[in-house]
Amino acid sequence: VRFFMNEPNGKPWKHFKEMMPRLGQKYEIGIETISKPKEEYLTDEYFELDLPIAPAVMVGDEILVEGTDVSEEELEAVICRDLGLPPPEPKKKRLLGRLFK
Repeated sequence: VRFFMNEPNGKPWKHFKEMMPRLGQKYEIGIETISKPKEEYLTDEYFELDLPIAPAVMVGDEILVEGTDVSEEELEAVICRDLGLPPPEPKKKRLLGRLFK
């Protein structure tokens, strides 16, 4: 799984920082964070690499999101699919989640 971030604020979204180690350990996969100045993502050389522009998340060769956020459930489902595993069990909604469908 690769996370593409912008510098100087190249810190991953807060929940990515929390879920990356957990998903990495759970599925025994490597997590890579790529952080560059925004201008480097816009060069011809970078476009030739056919990689997403930050912020983005890739699982294997698939660009999961580019320029937007992703839920842990969606990321985990794509990781499972990439590894040939069955999708994870959906998390049970709390009371407020059930009330505001």
